[in-house]
Amino acid sequence: MENEVRKMPEVIAKAFGEELRNARTERGLSQETLGFESGYHRTYISLLERGLKTPSLQTVFRLSYVLGIAPSEFIARVQRRVGAQEVSRSQGREETR
Repeated sequence: MENEVRKMPEVIAKAFGEELRNARTERGLSQETLGFESGYHRTYISLLERGLKTPSLQTVFRLSYVLGIAPSEFIARVQRRVGAQEVSRSQGREETR
């Protein structure tokens, strides 16, 4: 259990990145365009999408604005994705027993 709590930031960062990539590609934006319009460098957008960096609250708001999504909706999407990942991870643990 303690080990899973430690992994939670990684799970959240990965889910955020996947959701960011989905929202960006749905709108037909490149990483460079999203970065330019939100005031971030393309490489930072790439790091977020790969789950290697975690965004600040300000970053979530800025990216959401550019993507045309309410920040609360964007976080809700991430939360659903985290929940789905947790369910699949727990199913995997049950299968190994």
